[in-house]
Amino acid sequence: MEMVESEVQLLLEKLSQLKKEIRKVIVGQEGIVEEILVALLAGGHCLLEGVPGLAKTLMVRTVSQALDLSFRRIQFTPDLMPTDILGTEVLEEDHTTGRRFFKFNKGPLFANIVLADEINRTPPKTQSALLEAMQEFEITYGGQTYRLDRPFFILATQNPIEQAGTYPLPEAQLDRFLLYIRIGYPSAEEETAILHHTTGVRRPVVHPVLDGEEIKRLQGLVREVSISEDMIRYVADMVRATRPETSEHAYIREWVRWGAGPRAGQALILTAKARALFHQRYAVTMEDIQLMAYPVLRHRILMNFKAEAEEIHADEVTSFLLKTVVRPAGLLQ
Repeated sequence: MEMVESEVQLLLEKLSQLKKEIRKVIVGQEGIVEEILVALLAGGHCLLEGVPGLAKTLMVRTVSQALDLSFRRIQFTPDLMPTDILGTEVLEEDHTTGRRFFKFNKGPLFANIVLADEINRTPPKTQSALLEAMQEFEITYGGQTYRLDRPFFILATQNPIEQAGTYPLPEAQLDRFLLYIRIGYPSAEEETAILHHTTGVRRPVVHPVLDGEEIKRLQGLVREVSISEDMIRYVADMVRATRPETSEHAYIREWVRWGAGPRAGQALILTAKARALFHQRYAVTMEDIQLMAYPVLRHRILMNFKAEAEEIHADEVTSFLLKTVVRPAGLLQ
């Protein structure tokens, strides 16, 4: 590790404190919160999907409050234009010289954490305005390129059941999200606790724990987490097995239309490293690979029409691959 051990330990302690601050507001959903923070540590973006009332927006707001970063929320609507999120040029005048000039007023995308609420409610033209920002961490307007401040983290939400007036995200944009996180209903105990904590007078106060520089150091530390050559080969084999034209598995050829690309393997290794660091480990385990495979591959495996008719989803393909892809000899234990 390039950083001294004391600095590494301090950052890891702050990660533990970050989880405690988020738990002040968010009851349960620990796996979901962990996946969001893993994406942040890996330097990627998240797409959160869940029915209304599952605290998606509250979860994002709470994470932003626990981080000493700038935060903006964009409510995506059918009439939202690209300039509404990127910014626009306005004509201004220098009162001392009388000279007129155009000045670029930055839009809400110029923040460290951006909540893209109900992203599938806006037309493709506005959705595509996010592509450059998500991939290159910059935007281009009027022939001028503007760099976005790092860390830059987009958390987008969408509702899976209300399809009227929505515009499904194209595969090219889905692939820009590091993780596709599905939020389910809480357990009975969690739901009781939610009712208890949210209907009283007291409101918990969330204090910021990590700032931008510390997050960037953690993101650099993620890259240094070790992973064996056998695990890298296993990830490559599993990603390649998702492609029906080259897969040796009849199950894949029967149900999958398009498999995952190399970006899926990169995402799986990076998020596995981030999860290892999140749990204060400096080496990736098979558990990291197995748990991160679902949110990594969920939006990168395109099922065919037959699978959709039979309601066979990408998560079932991931489960199949985790059971059937042969592990290298060094990973058999």
